[in-house]
Formats: sequence, structure tokens, C-alpha cells
Amino acid sequence: MLTTTSRLRIQEILSRIAMGNGVTLEERIYVNKYASKNQNVSDWLRKASHMQRKQHSSNQIDELLDGLDLYSSDPHSTFNPDHDDLGEWFSGAPTWIRRS
Repeated sequence: MLTTTSRLRIQEILSRIAMGNGVTLEERIYVNKYASKNQNVSDWLRKASHMQRKQHSSNQIDELLDGLDLYSSDPHSTFNPDHDDLGEWFSGAPTWIRRS
């Protein structure tokens, strides 16, 4: 359960993350501590990180994903067919998904 003070502090930090402003290591640790225990904070962090990345590129597909809330929480998890091998992309997947 978040106290009002904690929620306001977390939201202030997340707004700075979303805008691309500086955040200290201590503030990141503070937010991640709550994000690991509270699904709402985890969602807020994921959205703030996505908004920060979105400042650099936006297209219709990104807008659709935003509307459906389907974007990944990992900023480095996007598949790039020019640089990535599809087999390596699924290397951490269960055996039934991997290429035979």
C-alpha cells in the first residue's frame, strides 16, 4: 500500500523520467523498490519509460500500441530484421517456440 507521500514522490520522479529530465540513482532505486512490489507503480514506470523513448520517434504503429497499451517494458526488446536473427530473438523462449 502506497502512502500519499510515497505516491506523490514516485509520480514526480516518473514525470521527470517521462520528460527525459535527470533522475538520480537513489530515485531510480526508490521507484524500482515500489515497482517490484506494486503493479500500479510498475505500470507507471513502464509508461514513463515508453514516453521517454517515444520523444525520439513516433508513427502510427506506436500510436496504436500506446492506445492498446501493448508496448514492451524492456526498451531493448524490439526486433530489428536488419540486425537481428529471428532464431536468436527467441533463444530465451521455451523449447516449443524455438526454431527446430
